[in-house]
Formats: sequence, C-alpha cells, structure tokens
Amino acid sequence: MTDDELLEASRSAFFEEAGEMLRQFETALLDMERGTSDAETLGAAFRAAHTIKGSAGLFGFEPVVRFTHDVETLLDALRDGRVLADAALLALLIESRDQIEALIGEIGLDRSDAAVAERGVALGRRLRDRLDGGGTGASAPVPAPVPMSAAGAPRQWRLKLRFDEPTFRDGFDPLSFLRYLATLGSVKRVRPVCPTLPTLDALDPESCHLGFELILETAARVEAIRDVFSFALELCALDIEPLDPPADTGPAAAAPGAEAGAKADRPVAVPPVARSAPATTPVIASSAATAPAAEPATPPQRDDKARFLRIRADKLDHLIDLIGELVIASSGAQLVADSERSPRFSESAARIRDLVEQARNDALGLRMVPIGESFARFQRVVRDVSRQLGKDVELQITGGDTELDKSMVELVTDPLMHLVRNSLDHGIEGPDERSAAGKSPRGRLALNACQEAGQIVIEVSDDGRGLNRERIVKRALERGLIDHPPATDGEIDELIFLPGFSTAEQISDLSGRGVGMDVVRRNVESLRGQIQIASQPGEGTTMQLRLPLTLAIIDGFLTSVGPVHYVVPLENLVECIETPAECAAVPDAESGCFDLRGEVLPWLDLARYFGHEPQASARRSLIVVRAGGGKVGFVVDRLLGEYQTVIKPLGELFRHLRCIAGSTVLGSGEVALIVDVPALVSRIAAQGGRMRAAELRRGAG
Repeated sequence: MTDDELLEASRSAFFEEAGEMLRQFETALLDMERGTSDAETLGAAFRAAHTIKGSAGLFGFEPVVRFTHDVETLLDALRDGRVLADAALLALLIESRDQIEALIGEIGLDRSDAAVAERGVALGRRLRDRLDGGGTGASAPVPAPVPMSAAGAPRQWRLKLRFDEPTFRDGFDPLSFLRYLATLGSVKRVRPVCPTLPTLDALDPESCHLGFELILETAARVEAIRDVFSFALELCALDIEPLDPPADTGPAAAAPGAEAGAKADRPVAVPPVARSAPATTPVIASSAATAPAAEPATPPQRDDKARFLRIRADKLDHLIDLIGELVIASSGAQLVADSERSPRFSESAARIRDLVEQARNDALGLRMVPIGESFARFQRVVRDVSRQLGKDVELQITGGDTELDKSMVELVTDPLMHLVRNSLDHGIEGPDERSAAGKSPRGRLALNACQEAGQIVIEVSDDGRGLNRERIVKRALERGLIDHPPATDGEIDELIFLPGFSTAEQISDLSGRGVGMDVVRRNVESLRGQIQIASQPGEGTTMQLRLPLTLAIIDGFLTSVGPVHYVVPLENLVECIETPAECAAVPDAESGCFDLRGEVLPWLDLARYFGHEPQASARRSLIVVRAGGGKVGFVVDRLLGEYQTVIKPLGELFRHLRCIAGSTVLGSGEVALIVDVPALVSRIAAQGGRMRAAELRRGAG
C-alpha cells in the first residue's frame, strides 16, 4: 500500500469513527434532555467529544480540535458540578454537536465555509460564557483540554514510550502523539530511544523501531496523559511516572495499583499499560521508588463475543456474489447426482448442498445489523420537528435488536424519515387540541420492528387524530386525481399514495408540495416490500412496512408456466391446491374468483397474463399467495418445489416487463423469472376496484 493509499484509508477510518462518536454524543445529550442525567450518560458524552478531539488532533485537523476543546471543557465542568445542566445548556451542546459535524464535513470536502467558521466563533463564545456563568471565572478556554487536578498546579511527568514494529503499517505516526501531548502542557527533553534498530541492509522502512523518553509539564491528570495514547495502546509500551512527588509519601501514596491522580495531594506512580509485546521488544517497567517489583506483562483477557473486525462493504458484497454462484453450481451438481442414480454421488452432492446452504446463511448474516441504530437517529428528528411545530411528542422504540441486511437499512431510512415527519406534521395534534379531546398533552410516536414469516415488519404508529377520510376524498376530487369517491375505507386510505396528493393547507418545510407518500410506496416496493395503513379517527394511524430480510438470496418456490420458469418468493406462498372448478369452467379466461373453504378470492392465470400458451398436457395447479393484507391465487402449469434463488437484476432491455422483480439462473443453466408478487396483487386489486366502481355506477344509473 502506498503512502497516499494509507493516508486515505486512515482518513476514511477517522470519518467513520467520528460519525459513530457524533451519534453517541447526540444520543447522550438527548437522553440528558429527557431527564436521564446520570454520571454514565454524561460520561458517554464526554468520552465521545474527547475521542473526536483526539482523533482530529492526530490528523492535524485544528479547527475541529479547537472547537471540540471548548465543548469538552464545558462537559468537564458539568462532570465536576461546576456548571448545572439545564434546557438551554443542553440545547447549546446539541448545536455544538452539529457544528462539529459541519467542521468534519468541511474536511471531507477539502474546503472551508465562512458561515461555518463564523458560527463556530459565536458558539465557542457562548460555550465559554456559559462556563463563566458556571463559576469558573475563566474568560478564555482553559489551556489543557482535560480535567485538572484539584490544586490546578502544573506537575512534571516522565514518559517512556516504545512503539511496536506494525505501527506504521497500521496507519499511526508516532510524532503525531508527541504533537498532541503539547496541547496538554509543555514537552521538554525529548530523547529518542531505538533499542532494536537493525542494520541498514536489514532495515524495513515500513517497520517502526522508535521509542521516546520525555518530560511533560502539565496540570492535567495522569489519566488524560494516558488517554493521548488510547488509540494505540495495542501498539506501544507506555510508562508514566511523576518527577516531583509531594512531600506526603504516606502509605496511600505508595500503595501499588492505586489510581494516580485520584487525590491531588497523594499522586502515585502509574504502572505500565498492560499489553502483549513481541519477543524482541522489552516492556519498559516503572522506575518509581514506591512501585513494587514489576510483574511480567500479560495480555488482557478479551471476550471473543466482543471482538469486531471492520470489513469493506465491497469485499463483503463480492463474497455474497461468490456464495450466490456457489448456490447455482450446487444446484447443477444435484441435478447431475439425480440423473446418475449413484448413491455415493447423491450423498456427496446432498452434503455439498447442505454446506453451501450453511455458508449462504452465514455469509448473509455478516451483513445483518440491528435496525435500532437507525431508529436511534429519529430521536433527533422527533425533537427538532416537534419543537418546530410547537408540539410535545415522546418517541418510543421497540424491537431495536431486530436485524436487517445493512443495504436494506440504508435504503429504508428515507421512507421511514418521511413517515415519521408525516406523523408529526399531520397525525399528532398540538397540546391544546389533544387536551380538548381528552388526551394527554404529550403525543406518542412509536417505532417498532420484528421478524415475521421470513420478513421484517416495521411499524410507524402515532396516537394522533387519524386519517380524515372525508378531507382526503375532497382533496383528491379537487385535484382531479379521481373522478368518483371510493367505495371502502381501505380504498380511501390508498389515495394518499397517489402522486401529487396532499391535504396540507399551505406549503411548509415539512409538507404541502404533494411529493412524499407516492415516493415512499415506490421506494418500499423497489425493495420487494409492501406498505399498509391502519387508521382510526381520533385514535391514531399505523403505517406498516413489510420487507424481505435480504436482497441477495431468497428462498423461492419454482413453477413452470408455458415454456418459462417462474419463481415465487417463499415468504409470499400460503399453499398449493388443485385447480378449482371455477377456473376450469372458464379455460380461456385470464382471471376470475374462486371459493377457498368459504373465502372468495381472485385468481389469475399466469400463462395468459404473461402471454404464454398453457401446456395442454400439464396438470395445472393453483398457488395461493399473500401480499398487502390479501390473498390471490395464481394458476400455473407445473409445481417444481422449493428453490434457493440467487437474485440477478434484469438488464435495461427487459426493464419494461410487468410485475417481474428479477431473474435467477437454475442449476440446468436455464433462466427463471422472479414474480413481483406485491405488484401483481396490487394490479389485480386495482382491476377489481375498477370493476366494482363500474358496477356501482351502473346501479346508480
């Protein structure tokens, strides 16, 4: 890897980590705003700000360091009780979080914005003013970006630092740590130490052999000094000891393992950071007179369940593609095994099929992430939008540990965002209106997720006024979106998905332009999902999204229609039955209705719908599928059983095909088409609605 590539990889890691820390910072602040002001929550906010500042300092991003320093100083005053948290202070910290994000965004774009800089200056002044009001008496940021000792007097510390050979290869620059140490105080007498420096002919320029001994004069606590190296504790041996121990050297000062800096008048020597070191790199032991004999350093015990490895998304996608090809090849091997009629060959092919299925499930599991991480982002949306609208809304999140494919999480965020904003704007009433209706002044917005029958179900529900169906019909007629009122409540609810529909009286930042719910449905259906509405006037509305767990490989049911194979997603399949008498009675019809154990359902002949000639010799069957809350029967020529389906996108030439979600390759090499069941069911429902409307008009005439 070249230096430029290494630098770019390090910058990418910084942006990713900064994004995680900003989310942690925001979550902690929102929890505090809701009344959770315990030490752990405040500590999480402080650690997030400190980590952002430390990472930015290592890369030399000075604007981020300077501004985050003011934020961190105020958070430290909160931790020490010198400043009290109130609504205004928390709002200021949330604004500061947005400013940090803006500054980091400027780094990514390699440009600066004067407006961002001016806002940072103003926010920094407000942060320092609030610190003054909290009793610090400081008119400028304190020189050290970390908690001070109680006495606040500078002290001298000797640091012995030794970096391991992989330091350069892991993207760290030892000198950047020394530069960052200078922000804590004054660095003096730096002496390089290179005990393992090889000869020139054996020197590897990518291996690090650097070590340092230096004197640091600072008023910061020893924990803050050690935090400077928190990003590279696995790559360095660190020993910190005081050079000016206080006069009082009683037992408490000499107690081994005591926490340094816990009391300003009784500091103790800090033992070396526990770490594993290579055999060629000696661990520097503490030389404090009060410290006991050093024990051999042992690597920290780690819980394997807590270990994570970051993998590039494109590499993971490539692995999923290879697994998909392996699934296809495994199906081909099974076909050969069945034709050879060799027991050993068939047994081996079956074993390979089982292993491939297990590998498929494990590979897909690598991309599964909890949807709660996305749900948590809506806490800020609910806070900001409800304040903008003058409403008091509580967000409730359940099922956050439900896992979904990462690509699906990213694609479903925008539809969820619109549904949440819609509920806040149109659904939940203002405090006065809610009180007049006998409700609590505080509204409730709930996000819930769960797995159900191979799908993930996401619900956005509120306890607001519900859909005003009379107003919906009136507005649809006024805009010319319909020419007659729908017959049922369900059909009225569906009108909100029409392009250009809106019930807003005036255009605002949130609504009124008629762009929204139709895009939500289109985006959900592009993910092979469905969206359903349940609403009760005066009680609230629930928007339910049903999505597949993954977009890469699905379990399907293989059928034959004419000369073409069609795959129906197994999650939509209810049952398979013989062709009902109602279908056989009209052999030339494309659709109709049949009686399924007392339930009247529509049916569709897929051969005639897709333009194929039904196979005369086939014993035709009907498969019952479920989508959009209803069931439909599809008449097919042959049932071929379950099939692991690797989804392949259709080429541009075939984009016009109706109700086809994609294709797959069978083990025989033939191509099968994947039926878009929700789209097909919606089409049938729309045709049935038009037929009922025509009957109503004839009856009225």
